[in-house]
Amino acid sequence: MGKISAPLSIGIGHNMSNANRKDLITRETILGLLSDEEVALVSTTESASKLSGAEEYLDLQHLELGVQRATASTNVVMGHTIARRAVHPETWRKILAKLAA
Repeated sequence: MGKISAPLSIGIGHNMSNANRKDLITRETILGLLSDEEVALVSTTESASKLSGAEEYLDLQHLELGVQRATASTNVVMGHTIARRAVHPETWRKILAKLAA
């Protein structure tokens, strides 16, 4: 997956705040840890309608919440999540290390 060298402004005439820039960099960093195979698995997971019960996932729009666990009533936008099952255990550990940094 290609790396973004520097975040750009979002929207016409709107610059990102430092907090938004950090969020974007973190999301891009997390996605950059995935292998091609994992990207394909994440894409397949994103096409599902929901996560299965008790499944661990990260919401890329709300990384500040850390690892979350799906329940029957969990409402997530699948295009913004990485399910733990979609990545290798070593990649999951790398993702958690980046979030902790």
